[in-house]
Amino acid sequence: SIIVGPTAVLLTNGKVLVTGGNNIYILTSAELYDPSTGIWTTTGSMHSERMSHTASLLKNGKVLVAGGGTSFDSLSSAELYDPSTGIWTTTGSMNSKRARHTASVLTNGQVLVAGGGTSFDSFSSAELYDPSTGNWTTTGNMDSKRDTHTASVLTNGKVLVTRGHNDGPLSSAELYDPLTGSWTTTNSMAQARPEHTASVL
Repeated sequence: SIIVGPTAVLLTNGKVLVTGGNNIYILTSAELYDPSTGIWTTTGSMHSERMSHTASLLKNGKVLVAGGGTSFDSLSSAELYDPSTGIWTTTGSMNSKRARHTASVLTNGQVLVAGGGTSFDSFSSAELYDPSTGNWTTTGNMDSKRDTHTASVLTNGKVLVTRGHNDGPLSSAELYDPLTGSWTTTNSMAQARPEHTASVL
């Protein structure tokens, strides 16, 4: 069946974990794809239904799922998937409810969540998840509010955020420096567009 707004993340064992999404109803379910057999299998369900969330592979092999939306509201909650057991456990909640955001695993192992929003507004705020404590802390705000953008970890450790949407499509881009916790604007792109992709070559 067709599912809108799930996430997919490549695990260290080579399988792909797909979580949540909207299939008439917003889902808590998760599935694993095995490229060696082409077969899908179900795995443990999340604690919360969610779509338009993020899923990040941590350095310890677990997957952090954060935020997203339900039928009624955006979420601040987060949970961890353990591929060795197929079980989800809750972890610290973000400081803000947000969906349509980005999540980037930094070189220091922390996860940067940026932007996103609720049904009514987009955010410029950003926060960091520390896997060693399970806690979130706020960091510098982006120059622009944005959702449905992209975030790419560059080889120098900085994070490039591009385009997105805030009362209309954006062409702007900015860089996050984990050493200072601050953002700086960089050159804008030729065309404004949300819901695009970005790849580090």
